[in-house]
Amino acid sequence: MSKNIIPHEFSLSKAARNTRNGHPSFVLWFTGLSGSGKSTIANVVEQALFAANYHIYVLDGDGLRNGLNAGLGFNEADRSENLRRTAEVAKLFVDAGMITLASFISPLKKDRENIKAIIGAEQFYEIFVDTPLEICEQRDVKGLYKKARAGEILNFTAINAPYEVPEHPDLILKTTDLSLEATVEKVVAFVEQIITKQQHA
Repeated sequence: MSKNIIPHEFSLSKAARNTRNGHPSFVLWFTGLSGSGKSTIANVVEQALFAANYHIYVLDGDGLRNGLNAGLGFNEADRSENLRRTAEVAKLFVDAGMITLASFISPLKKDRENIKAIIGAEQFYEIFVDTPLEICEQRDVKGLYKKARAGEILNFTAINAPYEVPEHPDLILKTTDLSLEATVEKVVAFVEQIITKQQHA
């Protein structure tokens, strides 16, 4: 990094934006296998929170790979860079006063720890969408598992690349035990708990 890059100090703060919005800003990071339901859950949670007048936005893996991260592949180094860039974007959204939902497989513990370090532990909440591999394969909405099993896709999580289950997530969503509606209600209740806790801290 050039020594000549000096960040400008702007007058408006995250605290000021949070005060005007009426709620704190933070990141809910959804991690889980492809097909686990991360994006579906984040989409419906966003709708529920938007309807309740929260300032909210979803960052999704495929969306960012079609734009900001279009030049990155799926080897371990590129996946780490994809997540690092996303974490920096999520951090900006938090500074802008938004509750940010991030839906990314993020399979490795070291990458999730780096994400947390970038965003800040006090405004990062890890949500593990706990859906068994066999269920994800049965869904296979995009046909990716079939291609991975046939050797057409390399570095595919849980087939020929690892997924390290979160050890201490802030919230676990077992999609085999809950309907989509009940899952969303659980996340919304979790968000309300975060807001109450931070507003009374």
